[in-house]
Amino acid sequence: MPLIYYNSMYKYILDHLPNKSSFRFVDNILSIDENGVTGEYTLRDDAFFYKDHFIGNPVTPGVILTEIMAQIGLQSLAIYLILNEAGEFNNKDGSTTLFPLLTATEVSFHKIVLPGQRVTVTSKKEFFRFGKLKCYVEMTDEDKNLVAKGMIAGVIKGFVKTKL
Repeated sequence: MPLIYYNSMYKYILDHLPNKSSFRFVDNILSIDENGVTGEYTLRDDAFFYKDHFIGNPVTPGVILTEIMAQIGLQSLAIYLILNEAGEFNNKDGSTTLFPLLTATEVSFHKIVLPGQRVTVTSKKEFFRFGKLKCYVEMTDEDKNLVAKGMIAGVIKGFVKTKL
């Protein structure tokens, strides 16, 4: 498929993420298909959570790292799978509303992430059926060192708005 299709698809997926503004942790989707996704995020120096975690020595909280893994590795892939399955990538009218809900995580942390660092998340689908997606997800830093890894699962609800 042409590059323009992929760029448009990636933007479409990003536009359908339910997280906005200060709680969106996806900058780019580097690749995506029915088996997995790879994306990246650069942690902002002025992010709200650094003010108090930790004072004078800011470190990215594990819950934020998990959220980055979930947004790239679960939500983005879920949106792709649902919209691709329904043929919705050609539907630009916003008639599909998605609600990816995180249900379970088992993540281990191996390295700290500081403000301003870029992380890459790679997710491999374990299964997707009946609206439930489970993925093995890894996060690496700019030097490809392992930051975190684990299993993340969620229930994904897709609703097509109908005209009355």
